[in-house]
Amino acid sequence: MKLNELRCLVTGAASGLGRAIALGLCREGARVAALDLNEAGLGQLEEEARGLPGQLLPLRADVTREEEVVAAVKRASEAFEFLNGLVNNAGIYRDGVLVKVDRNGRVLKMPRAQWQVVIDTDLTGPYLLAREVAAQMIEKKVQPGIIINVSSISRAGVSGQTNYSAAKAGVVADARVWAEELAPYGIRAAAIAPGFFQTPILDAMKQETLDQWLSRIPLKRLGNPDEIFAAVRFIVECEYFNGSCLELDGGLRA
Repeated sequence: MKLNELRCLVTGAASGLGRAIALGLCREGARVAALDLNEAGLGQLEEEARGLPGQLLPLRADVTREEEVVAAVKRASEAFEFLNGLVNNAGIYRDGVLVKVDRNGRVLKMPRAQWQVVIDTDLTGPYLLAREVAAQMIEKKVQPGIIINVSSISRAGVSGQTNYSAAKAGVVADARVWAEELAPYGIRAAAIAPGFFQTPILDAMKQETLDQWLSRIPLKRLGNPDEIFAAVRFIVECEYFNGSCLELDGGLRA
């Protein structure tokens, strides 16, 4: 599929990797429905996309709310006549260990709410978006189609990220399942597992911790957000890439 043929919904598009993906697609002439909760960020994105060859439609919606997802997909599909692409990028993290002992000897447990908010956003959200976009593709007989789940290097398991690791492993497994289930309808599914990239999400990380991770990356640098778009481009254009996860971590897991 050529990028200028893509009519794609991108979640978490107001900042970070989602923003880079949305703008990259617009530069290539794609029509992009940019979904996020951050209205100010969406406004800035819309302004930056103005004048690019593609078209950007800002959509405010919460990926954890089924009714908002259904309405957003419907609106994007109607605005572009159909959707033939989805990038499930929206995600949050709320790090914490499963259990720990405090200085007073008390055993503290990760609250259920801390688990659930990450699962709802990072795993249930992609399921809802993929379900609605795939159903729309099938109903409108759209072929070819592509669904891309943005996972993380944490899918292999990172200490302090019980919730996040589970969700990011889950979206890779889902991409594998959807690749098989949706192939008869001309729809591919795949995943990308980024490592550490230059995005605002790293601002909350202690410099000491970041430096420790950087020392383990063979390339000794963070990824550039434009490099995540390069991965999206490859998956969209390479129509034999299906059901697999593209590692994009500078060799960290190697």
